[in-house]
Amino acid sequence: MLEHVNLENVLFLDIETVPVNPDFESIQPEIKKFWEKKSAAIRKDNETPESVYERAGIYAEFGKIIVICAGHITSRNGAKSLRIKTFSGDDEAKVLADFSEMLKKFSTNREIDLCAHNGKEFDFPYIARRMLINGLKLPKILDVAGRKPWEVRFLDTMELWKFGDHKNYTSLDLLAHLFGIQTPKDDIDGSMVASVYWKEKDLPRIVKYCQKDVVAIAQLLLRYKGEPLLQTEQIELVS
Repeated sequence: MLEHVNLENVLFLDIETVPVNPDFESIQPEIKKFWEKKSAAIRKDNETPESVYERAGIYAEFGKIIVICAGHITSRNGAKSLRIKTFSGDDEAKVLADFSEMLKKFSTNREIDLCAHNGKEFDFPYIARRMLINGLKLPKILDVAGRKPWEVRFLDTMELWKFGDHKNYTSLDLLAHLFGIQTPKDDIDGSMVASVYWKEKDLPRIVKYCQKDVVAIAQLLLRYKGEPLLQTEQIELVS
């Protein structure tokens, strides 16, 4: 499977997002009205726009990116290693600009693929939308408007697992368990990120969680390709 994919040209991605504001009360009145309409689709009978605001981070119109982790597999003398670079901070525009610059350098003189779990539905469009909102130019690989499907260089480990079964959703955590990959959810999960960021103010904890997701995504693609998993000593965090 995926024999055509050159691992050294794949950039593995994961992002962490939170609501733009720490709580519902601090939202601008105009945005409150939009959130009341948007949240209607996810609210249950006993829920209010305020009670579900912690989930606003999943929408690019109401959230922001606080962490982007990018991983790249290299091979020297037949030995593979995964290098992970992290972009994080409260200033979303800087996080995105720094990531965009890295993406530009990584894609110089070669065709690259971006790989994420559920990336086509979440990570890739979220990054693109937030770049536009922050007034940044889209990198070529994210500017997919008008492109034919085979021209879009996105790999999605969740979509690949579907094998054409459009109704199927399988979490990264479950696939990690099935393939013998260390779980990335051994501390926090996505539902806890907003609270850890706004209430605990523990961005480093979120960074570690995001890095674990990137490792799991890279390991999963390796298993899809029938290749052995990387060992701990083959994974490097770079500044």
